[in-house]
Amino acid sequence: MAELRKIVLIPDSFKGTMTSAEVCSILSRQVKIRMPLAEAVSIPVADGGEGTVDAFLAAMGGEKVSVTVCGPYGKPVPAFYGLTDGEHTAVIETAACAGLPLVGENRHAEKATTYGVGQMIADAAQRGCNKIILGLGGSSTNDGGAGAAAALGIRFLNAGKESFVPVGETLGSISSIDVSGLLPQLKNIEIIAMCDVSNSLCGPRGAAAVFGPQKGADPRTVDLLDRNLAHYADIIWRDLGKNVTDFPGAGAAGGMGAGMSAFLGAEIRPGIETVLDTVHFEEKASDADLIVTGEGKLDLSSLGGKVISGVARRARELRIPLLAIVGDAESHIESLCKMGVTAVFSINRVAADFSVMKTRCRDDLAETMDNILRLILAFPS
Repeated sequence: MAELRKIVLIPDSFKGTMTSAEVCSILSRQVKIRMPLAEAVSIPVADGGEGTVDAFLAAMGGEKVSVTVCGPYGKPVPAFYGLTDGEHTAVIETAACAGLPLVGENRHAEKATTYGVGQMIADAAQRGCNKIILGLGGSSTNDGGAGAAAALGIRFLNAGKESFVPVGETLGSISSIDVSGLLPQLKNIEIIAMCDVSNSLCGPRGAAAVFGPQKGADPRTVDLLDRNLAHYADIIWRDLGKNVTDFPGAGAAGGMGAGMSAFLGAEIRPGIETVLDTVHFEEKASDADLIVTGEGKLDLSSLGGKVISGVARRARELRIPLLAIVGDAESHIESLCKMGVTAVFSINRVAADFSVMKTRCRDDLAETMDNILRLILAFPS
């Protein structure tokens, strides 16, 4: 009987159905039922969008800090960020105060601001944090991070030398940028910006063209936003000597990747790589017999920078078998196997619409994990 001693569980959320922590709980419960002597180590993860703070706190411990900051359209909103690593590290979600759920159907990317994100960064810096992990996913904005920068002391001046807080539709009015007022505490803080996209700031693969429509921008507005981001980049290059147009992730969160790099010296990194380093994945998984990961839908994007591919590379280096449990799978399984995935299992056991599947996904996930464990136990050690 192949009884396993240690299983590491490190899934992404199943978008629209189960959080990463929920998935870990279901998988862990099945391990305890079938292999009561095995140690199940849960590492819930997120890629920088909603759930990032909760995932880090679940994996590492810490506390959630409640703050009231500026929302997407300027009104105060309740928000939060996480403190972990003995309160030395802050984990901040852009989505917490500038996310799409906060605007509902009233989506106007050209008018939304990231000012509240800057307020959270300032709060964490003034608490004495020496590292900030900033999740860039899920924003409703397209202001290039100018709002966040303004909240941190950066001044944006128009042609009349008047200071203002730019949004997407007014980035083109920036005449000059004054960085002398940047919050002093930020100069000694390591800032890592997490994203799961590699889009540039402008152009056909830029923030406005790719993500603007889902944030409420029609074709004319997309064109305006793209031109304004290009102007913004030109001013940053002239006044700060920094090129923010083409590096991967510059277009994340409506160009916030570019802004955080330019004004705060943030390192833009794939979300899963940041998570794996921060939770000390190799240390936790080095003596595991099996690693289990997963996500809601396995598709072409899973191959580049997503949770499954990131975990696969590390599992291959450790020479530990890796199973991927997913909601749905397109035909890219062979490519993932070459990266380090041993096998892929879909939890969808009946042909049904998503509206039906999401009501039974928890039972389907548990049943799938139970069958996997039964199969493992069927073979002699």
